[in-house]
Parts: sequence; structure tokens; C-alpha cells
Amino acid sequence: QVQVVESGGGLVSPGGSLRLTCTASGSIGSIDSMAWYRQAPGKQRELVARIITGGYTDYADSVKGRFTISRDNPSIMSLQMNSLKAEDTAVYSCNAYRLRFNYWGRGTQVTVSS
Repeated sequence: QVQVVESGGGLVSPGGSLRLTCTASGSIGSIDSMAWYRQAPGKQRELVARIITGGYTDYADSVKGRFTISRDNPSIMSLQMNSLKAEDTAVYSCNAYRLRFNYWGRGTQVTVSS
């Protein structure tokens, strides 16, 4: 079992920055990948960024060059979000994938508005 908890969301002006953190606990030693997803009102959940054990990263086209995912240690994953736009407004959720199971956090709200 793996538990993940997000932190760092909030309200930011367009062009601003936020850093989201996902803290994992439990059986973290066998986590294959961790990722950030987001869901805006009325839209489907989408993959924002993913990091696979070993360091490979993958980004949605809409965030490439603006967001950076990192896994600072086995239990901490971060998403640095720069040059935020109104369309980045969503609930951001952390995902951990381990041994064919997905584990989800409750999400953290990111609102980009002036």
C-alpha cells in the first residue's frame, strides 16, 4: 500500500509560479512511477507530468517548457509550475503507480486568476 498527499496549491496571478509537493508513504520502495494529473471543471482528468524510476520524464504538450517534475527523494515528488495561465486552473492530483496498482491523493486546488 502507498499513501500520497498533495500540498502547495493556491491562488496565483497569471504569469506567476507555484510549487506542488506530493509526499508518499508506505511501501514506496517499489514505486514504478509518479505523476501529476489535473482536472478542470467540466473536463476530463489529464496527465500533466510523469516521472519514472530512473529519471525519465514526460509532459503534456500544454505545459512543456513551463512545468518541471522532479523526485527529490523516494518519498517526495514536486511540480514546479512557472508562467501559469488561467487554463492551468484545476484540481491537481498526485498519482503513484506500483505493482500494477494506482494510488491517488485527494488533490489540491490551483487557481490562476487576476
